[in-house]
Parts: sequence; structure tokens; C-alpha cells
Amino acid sequence: MDIVIENLTKKYGAQKAVDNISMKVATGEILGFLGPNGAGKTTTMKMITNYIAPDEGKIFIGGKSVSENPQEIRRNIGYLSENNPLYHDMPLIDYLSFCAEIQGIEKSRIPGRVVEMIKTTGLNREKHKKIGELSKGYQQRVGLAQAIIHNPKVLILDEPTSGLDPNQIVEIRKLIRELGREKTVILSTHILPEVEATCDRIFIINKGRIVADGTADSLRKQAQGSEILRVKIEDGQPDQIYKALQSIKSVSMVEFADRNLNRFDIHCDSSDVKREIFRLCVDKHWVLTELTPFETKLEDIFRELTMN
Repeated sequence: MDIVIENLTKKYGAQKAVDNISMKVATGEILGFLGPNGAGKTTTMKMITNYIAPDEGKIFIGGKSVSENPQEIRRNIGYLSENNPLYHDMPLIDYLSFCAEIQGIEKSRIPGRVVEMIKTTGLNREKHKKIGELSKGYQQRVGLAQAIIHNPKVLILDEPTSGLDPNQIVEIRKLIRELGREKTVILSTHILPEVEATCDRIFIINKGRIVADGTADSLRKQAQGSEILRVKIEDGQPDQIYKALQSIKSVSMVEFADRNLNRFDIHCDSSDVKREIFRLCVDKHWVLTELTPFETKLEDIFRELTMN
């Protein structure tokens, strides 16, 4: 089920938590929803799930208005909230059975569905414990199990790997990727490598407004503007090499990365600059021992877009 958001706005007093945003998430797509604390991520997800109502704008899931078809839409959504509220005194199996029942699963199918969820989320060794006896990581898995127990077509996951160890994170990422093949998934997280490993597209919000929308690669290209090359040249004097590199037409800036090692960072606007650097070294009888393109990190892009 596609998610379509049109001109969505939510105010708390004079403050706009979400300010006229629009976006579309297609079936089978995993959208990474990024932003600093207070940017409007959780408010947006709560409006998508119909937990709170927008002040302005419309939300459509599967072509149907969320506000006009609230019960039907809720049956098709699985939601893991950031705080992951759980009944700590309930045994894990009883809790998942309860979640299955309130989601309208037939009683005859509930035991099998609970077993499947326990296996899917890696809870088998902990299944006979009360939820309060589980570690935070395993409690997070319980939250994910309740979100998918009714096999929803849309998944809204707010910090789904919070509290998990590195091995558990890899397993949950794999699970989310598998679920994303047939579901529409919106994933909010502060772990940027997780976004690159899991998501098809990235949506960055800051102060309630959209500041970026695209794949990790497309956002890098937009952020870079020009390519940056790390170059190491031997046999020449640092200042002599610096001036020669600056003289190349397609080079916009040269910086010393390490003067003692003759390393330079070259900002350039042409893909032919690598050939020009090579020709320069041949003409000057210098030895080119390193020529490596820099890749802008997602963390740098995130900071650039959300620091103001």
C-alpha cells in the first residue's frame, strides 16, 4: 500500500512541529526518515498512524484517506513507537496472543502466529519469560513482533534497533529488508549507517520542513557539487606541487592534507582531472603514488542540512 502525504501541517501552540510537508512512499520501498530531535519525525509518524490528527493536509494509504477510513487503515498498519510501551508483568507468549487478538486475528490462528513471530524475531530462548525479565534488546524484539503479528501492509518503525547489540542489529536489519519486499516501510533512526544498510530512500526533515529527499548516492552527489581527490606525489617540493596542481584548469581548490608526505586534497569539476594530474606528474618526472576519490559521508550531509 502506497503512502501519500499532501501539505501536512501540525501545530502545538505557535510552534509548527510539521510544516507543510509532502511525500510519497511506494509499496515495497523502505524509507529512512531522518532528522534531529524535535524535527517532526515522530509527530509525522503519529499522524500517518492516525494516532493524532493533522491541522492541515491529507494522508492517503492505499488510495484511501486516513481521516475518513480510520479503522480500516489502522488494521493495515504495524507501529513500533520510540518508547515501545509493553506490559512488563505479562508473559511474552500471553502478550503476543493478546496483541493478536486485539488485531482481530482468528482465535484458531493465534497460537501459530505467535510461534511464527517468536521465531521471526529471535525470541525462542526467551519465550517463557515475563517481558519485564527480558533485556532491553529483547524487549525491542517483542515490540517488533507485536507490530507485525497481524501481517500489516504498512510498517511504521520508530527507532527499531534501539538497545540492540551489533549482532542483533544485523539480524533486525535483515528482517526489515525482507519485510520491505512486500510492505511499505517507514523507518526512523538516529543510526545513520543503519539507514544506508536498510533503506532504499532517505527523507530528511528539519524544523518541520523537508530538507532532502533521495537515495544515499543522490544526496552525496548533491552535497559534493565537485569531486574531491586525495593525491600523494613524490619527488617534488610541496609548494612546487601545490602551484602546479592549482594551475590545472578544472581544479577549483587545492589543500594540503599532509605537507610532510606531499598529500593534497583537490577539489575539481571535471572527470578528466585524473588524466591531467597523471600527465602533470609525467611531465614533471614526479611519482604519483595515491589518487583516491573522497566520498561524502551521510553524517556530513545530515549535519550540513540540519545544523542551521
